[in-house]
Amino acid sequence: MKIKFVSIGTIHTPYKNTVPYYPDENLEGEFYLELDPEYQQGLFKLETFSHIVVLFYFDRSKKVNLIAHPPHLEGGEVGLFASRSPNRVNHIGLDIVRLIKIEGNLIHTSCMDILDNTPLIDIKPYVPKIDLKPDANNGWLNSVEGMH
Repeated sequence: MKIKFVSIGTIHTPYKNTVPYYPDENLEGEFYLELDPEYQQGLFKLETFSHIVVLFYFDRSKKVNLIAHPPHLEGGEVGLFASRSPNRVNHIGLDIVRLIKIEGNLIHTSCMDILDNTPLIDIKPYVPKIDLKPDANNGWLNSVEGMH
């Protein structure tokens, strides 16, 4: 089965070559989504949400490796699907960010761990009643010091 995605815009961040391992809301810089004008009508009522889910395409991702080496494991390994590695089979990434404001087709957000000029695939509202799972655990991260 062939699957086709269409970019709906571009993600803008201060990161040209590398990104932090995890977004930190205190990081400085300008973070925004530039939606292609033909999709702007789809933003109607989005500003009523405090947070959004941003889906994007890892267009500068390296080749796929089914074993990942997360930075918190200091050389340790986990399977690709047990990691947040950008080197995915389908090169799809996601971030959950605070929606600061919308100006026309620009959506200003809190910090994203995404390279500048990354293709935007989709935007969804973050709905705690649906998306928050209070009984979720941190998996192997529970065994890493400082990640409890």
